[in-house]
Amino acid sequence: MSAEAADREAATSSRPCTPPQTSWFEFLLEEALLEQHLQKPSPDPPPVQLIVQFLEQASKPSVNEQNQVQPPPDNKRNRILKLLALKVAAHLKWDLDVLEKSLSVPVLNMLLNELLCISKVPPGTKHVDVDLGSLPPTTAMAILLYNRWAIRTIVQSSFPVKQVKPGPPQLNVMSQVQQEKELTDNILKVLKEQAADSILVLEGALKLNKDLYVHTIRTLDLLAMEPGMVNGETESSTAGLKISAEEIQCQVCYDLGAVYFQQGSTNAAVHEKAKEMFFKTKELIAKNGSSSLHFTIDEERLAGYCQACGVLTLSSDDTSQQATPYSQIHRCMKSGSYQDIVNIFLEDNLTLSLPVQFRQSVLRELFQKSQQGNDALDEVCFKVCVCNTVCDVLQGRTVDVQFCQLFLKPSKEKIDFLLEVCSKSLNLENASEALKRKMAAFLKNLCLGLEDLQLVFMISSHELFMKLLKDDERKLLIDQMRKRSPRINLCTKPVASFYDIPASASVNIGQLEHQLILSVDPWRIRQILIELHGMTSERQFWTISNKWEVPNVYGNVILGIKDSLTRDLVYILMAKGLHCCAIKDFVHAKQLFAACLELVTEFSPKLRQVMLNEMLLLDIYTHEAGPGASGERPPSDLISRVRGYLEMRVPDIPLRQVIAEECVAFLLNWCENEYLTMQVPLPLVQTNPYVKLGQLLAATCKELPGPKESRRTAKDLWEVVVQICSVSNQHKRGNDGRVSLIKHRESTLGIMYRSELLSFIKKLREDIVNDIAAEHISIWPSSIPNLQSVDFEAVAVTVKELVSYALTINANNHFWLIIQADIYFATNQYSAALHYYLQAGAVCSDFFNKMVPPDVYTDQVIKRMIKCCSLLNCHTQVAILCQFLREVDYKTAFKALQEQNSHDAMDSYYEYIWDVTILEYLTYLHHKRGETDKRQIAIKAIGQTELNASNPEDVLQLAAQRRKKKFLQAMAKLYF
Repeated sequence: MSAEAADREAATSSRPCTPPQTSWFEFLLEEALLEQHLQKPSPDPPPVQLIVQFLEQASKPSVNEQNQVQPPPDNKRNRILKLLALKVAAHLKWDLDVLEKSLSVPVLNMLLNELLCISKVPPGTKHVDVDLGSLPPTTAMAILLYNRWAIRTIVQSSFPVKQVKPGPPQLNVMSQVQQEKELTDNILKVLKEQAADSILVLEGALKLNKDLYVHTIRTLDLLAMEPGMVNGETESSTAGLKISAEEIQCQVCYDLGAVYFQQGSTNAAVHEKAKEMFFKTKELIAKNGSSSLHFTIDEERLAGYCQACGVLTLSSDDTSQQATPYSQIHRCMKSGSYQDIVNIFLEDNLTLSLPVQFRQSVLRELFQKSQQGNDALDEVCFKVCVCNTVCDVLQGRTVDVQFCQLFLKPSKEKIDFLLEVCSKSLNLENASEALKRKMAAFLKNLCLGLEDLQLVFMISSHELFMKLLKDDERKLLIDQMRKRSPRINLCTKPVASFYDIPASASVNIGQLEHQLILSVDPWRIRQILIELHGMTSERQFWTISNKWEVPNVYGNVILGIKDSLTRDLVYILMAKGLHCCAIKDFVHAKQLFAACLELVTEFSPKLRQVMLNEMLLLDIYTHEAGPGASGERPPSDLISRVRGYLEMRVPDIPLRQVIAEECVAFLLNWCENEYLTMQVPLPLVQTNPYVKLGQLLAATCKELPGPKESRRTAKDLWEVVVQICSVSNQHKRGNDGRVSLIKHRESTLGIMYRSELLSFIKKLREDIVNDIAAEHISIWPSSIPNLQSVDFEAVAVTVKELVSYALTINANNHFWLIIQADIYFATNQYSAALHYYLQAGAVCSDFFNKMVPPDVYTDQVIKRMIKCCSLLNCHTQVAILCQFLREVDYKTAFKALQEQNSHDAMDSYYEYIWDVTILEYLTYLHHKRGETDKRQIAIKAIGQTELNASNPEDVLQLAAQRRKKKFLQAMAKLYF
């Protein structure tokens, strides 16, 4: 027996049978589990789930004597549990591959934060600001581990997730899953916001070039001791498990390469960095091997990364690779010879020499080019996708979703090309029976998925189809098509009831699920679900796509439906309708909601009212995005339905907050102030916070023209907003009896939370409207008798044409130039709008050598120029233009100067600022950021004698005018 083992045995035997000063739970965990699993000479790996158990116990909230839930206490029990979790991870040598496979994102996030805490990384410290070389080795390694995990988690979240087959519906389990999903999404959001810092930390680690140490069970025990007993051993360079510099370089290169690869799809420079990192990883593996003390590189995945990088950033040395398909495709992509790519893929369908990853990467690049505006590539994308699909079929892989999407609207030309590819990809004389069966099954399923009988006949009468399918198979297929023909005829009826369409013949479950995911036709969705439920009664088909999300208030009601087919159908129709609404596909959303309404009307009054509410919200969105965007008032029946929703008093109806929010915003935006102030029922004001807020806003707007003393509602509105923005202080009494302030909490006295107030305000219209200016507007009528009969699109086209023609006659008419600028502003073309606003000022001021007349650069024009600059991210220009207003807009100027991603020349514009308050704010801002050089530039600008506040007014005006002139001339050079 070794000395260490003997000491351990003696220590164990000397311990009491029952633990003093601790609970049985802690005693059993520390003594039984860790002694048994971690401290034996050759222990088996302990279950990683121990980490989950320890951290869950440590993070359980407590309940005080008043039965109030409190955060987990920082007591001995919880510290022991966290230490035990860290010991299990240390036993696994902090192998992120093992930990990531077994632990969820929230648990691993908690574990690594505990590692940072015990490694003495101060909470709240930005890792990017820390010099890793100056830290103790274990502290530096803890920071490195956390940022490696952050980057790996971001990369992993971008991959598609395979759906797990769910069991029977359990609402409490669904709630837990939903909570974990929300927690994971929140953590991912934070990690993505900090991704740039994590990349900088890892890039800095590549420059370290020294060994580091990771915590072991022994170093963790030392850290848990009393401070006086450690003697600084954990701070030394020899404490813990040694990780060599080359091992660190290898794992960091691999993780950096993965995140560069993810970001590099639209950035060639970043993609080149990914290639460099992966090849550096391969070199280090070749030198040291793929397995280290505490990590393993997946060499297959690394090979795939290297191959993809080689494809997308191939060398231009064509002479050495003349004969390879890779170099040929590369040349075709560079030269735009896309039809040659189709021919190469078609030829390769016989030899199958190109890897599937290469084929997919070429198709992805073609799709990207197509989405960037090259419409001619749509046909090429389809042809390459067909070649890939036939290749997949011959190699036994499933049909890709992209093929299903491109084949949603089949045509004769598409079928012709598909049959050509199938014929050229299969040599019938030499092909094996297995290949023939695969091709026959593909063509057969293709026929069953088509609704147009003429297209089906094109396939079934083709020579290849006749040779591949036997007589009895063709007969069976024809019988199936005949059974399906009544359904096709029914579809031609002008109006069909939702229940009148019978299901078609059954096909492969996987294909049907693909069609179910892609379809937005309610009739087709019902038909697919009937077929799927006829094949199996064990599946819950509402779970097959993680994109189908229904609000929890609705989900509990829908999942309570007993019939599984009806439950799936209602859930999917609702989820698809909400998704279409979110992406502003209002036509399909209305079809899906109408079908769902017809379905639930027969058995659930509660769900019927839910669907009526959702259709009201959809109609609001449809009007605001359509006629409302051009200023047309909503129809009276829509306004009545909005009022009816707000006044509805049906018990037990699940309600979504956003509907009430949108209804009140709708009434405010269309100036229904009379209803909100005088007609809305008093109980509704008292129970609905959005109605209360809307009433106060409407009343304040009505009283604005009156004298200041009469604006009582403005005071009421002020008090309501102050209450919403208030905080309440929470106090805690310590062991010594003193009371300390520990946290600010949002006050519960307000009628709504701050986040709800902000969300509501953002739904109200902006002050700067997109009205088009005109020189002689007073001579025109102020109203149109029959407004609905006017074709506003035609008016807009006419105005654009007229102004363009007028400027060819007289290009120096500043009023016409302002109108042209307003048109570009109204159509969101901000750079062009600035061009014409500046040109209008230039023509009437001798290129800004004279002052621009105030009737040309009105406050409204200046505000629009400010908005243009803001949306173009030219924030310093925004601040300077704020000085041009009659009353300097300090709020907008200060907010603009706080932006750090400005696309203009920033500090080189400081010489054009004449307002000392803005310059003083700039000085403070740069001092706060530690930007010494820029601060000196701002101080130099303030120190100019002509800006001295003691100067006569005419001197100050002259200084302002000189800076206006120089700034506008600089802007003109930039935008002309």
